[in-house]
Amino acid sequence: MSLRETINYVEFPAKDIPATKAFFEQAFDWTFVDYGEEYTAFNNAGLEGGFFQSELVSSTANGACLIVLVSEDLEASERRVQQSGGIITQGIFTFPGGRRFHFTEPSGNELAVWAPLKAHIA
Repeated sequence: MSLRETINYVEFPAKDIPATKAFFEQAFDWTFVDYGEEYTAFNNAGLEGGFFQSELVSSTANGACLIVLVSEDLEASERRVQQSGGIITQGIFTFPGGRRFHFTEPSGNELAVWAPLKAHIA
């Protein structure tokens, strides 16, 4: 695959970078490298990216794209999100091919976690 025009990095706004970092470290084992007080990069997330200081939020209600994480145990992922300070905005629901839930993290960004239906796991 050519490196040309492939998705390589994603950036989110963050009202509270320390709280956002703590949430993703606890809920999903993401790791971070700080670049000053207004930017932190993350890895160990499947795709690298970062959070920049901003009062804005990434939400589908605002027309933002939805970043969807994958899970082998959706219920356990949902519990970790809640225990880590995330807010479930749409509980687990089924759609063709899988199940998922939506949540917001401490800075207000919306993400989702999905799990494929067992019959579709190779």
